[in-house]
Amino acid sequence: MNDMTRLAYCQYLLVSQLNYTLTHFADHCDAFSHDAINRYLQGERITPRLIWDNVSGDLVPTAAGYLLFDDTVLDKHYSHRIELVRRQWSGNAQAVIKGIGVVTCVYVNPETDQFWLIDYRLYDPDGDGHSKLDHAREMLANVVHQKRLPFYAVLMDTWYATKDLMRYIESLQKVYYCPLKANRQVDDSGGDRPYQRVDSLAWNAVELAHGKTIKLKGFPKDHKVRLFRVEVSTHRTDWVVTNDPTQDSTEATQQACGFRWKIEQLHRESKQLTGLERCQCRKARIQRNHIGCALLVWVHLKHLAAQTGRTVYQLKHGLLDDYLVQQLKKPSLKMVLA
Repeated sequence: MNDMTRLAYCQYLLVSQLNYTLTHFADHCDAFSHDAINRYLQGERITPRLIWDNVSGDLVPTAAGYLLFDDTVLDKHYSHRIELVRRQWSGNAQAVIKGIGVVTCVYVNPETDQFWLIDYRLYDPDGDGHSKLDHAREMLANVVHQKRLPFYAVLMDTWYATKDLMRYIESLQKVYYCPLKANRQVDDSGGDRPYQRVDSLAWNAVELAHGKTIKLKGFPKDHKVRLFRVEVSTHRTDWVVTNDPTQDSTEATQQACGFRWKIEQLHRESKQLTGLERCQCRKARIQRNHIGCALLVWVHLKHLAAQTGRTVYQLKHGLLDDYLVQQLKKPSLKMVLA
C-alpha cells in the first residue's frame, strides 16, 4: 500500500460520479485501504488558505470587481452523530434542516464575466464562537489587508445586511449593495413621519427609475443610503440599498446585483459535481478535510473549464461519455440474443 495523499483524495472526488464515500473509494482503488484513507483524513489539515494558493494564479483582478458573500447548508438530514451538523435555515430548501453551514467568499471580474472562490469558513459557533457575520467580516478584512485585491463593491444577501457589517464596509471606504428584508424599518420622509416597513413605501415614477434617499432605523441620524426597488421577476421584488451616493440608476443597480448569482452557481456546481455534501464520516476533522478537498476540486474544474472552453458539467459528465465509447468498442458485458 502507498501513502494516502491529498492529491489522491481530490482525484477521487474529481472523477467519481455518484458515490463519494470512503468505502467506495477503497473498493475502486488497489493503492489505498479504507483504513488508510480514514487515517489520512483524520490526520490531514485542509485550510481555506489552500483555496487561495490554488486560485491566485488564475484570478484576474480589476478595480471594477465585486466581492460576494453568502452561505450554503450541506444537507445532512440523514445524520444522527456527524459532528458540525446543526439545525439551520437553508435558503435552497426554504426550511430549517440538519446540515453543515459553509460561508463562502467569491471574487467577480465583471469585465470578463469570470468568478473565483477565494475563501470560505465552516459555521461552527459551538467550536469557535463565530457567527456567519463574523466569518464574512473576517474574510473581508483578509481580502483588503492580506490578499490586497482591488474591488468596487461588496454584494451580500439580506442576512448580511446588518448595521455592524455595513458600517464596517464603510470604514474600509468600500461600497456595498444588499437587499433588505421586507420588514426592515426605514424612513424616506427626512424625519417627518415614523419609520415604516420598506415594502410599504410609496414610489413615484422618478424614484422607481432613480431610487430614493432613506435612513435605516438604528443608524446614526445623518447616515443616509440610496434605496432602489428592483423587480427581480413577476413574483419577486428586492429593496436594494447602497452607500454609493452617486448611484442614481435602478437599472445599473439591478445589473450590479445580478452578479450576486455567481455565488449561487458555485454552491450548485460544487454540490452536484464534487460530492461536497456527500461525506458520511462522523468526525469533524474528516468533514472539514472533505469539504476543503471538494472545494479544491471545484476550483480545478473551473480552471479546466476556462482552459478548454467547456462547462464544468461537460468536463465531469464527459468522463461518462468516454466510458460509453470504450464500452461500445470493447464491452465488459456482451449482449447476446437468442
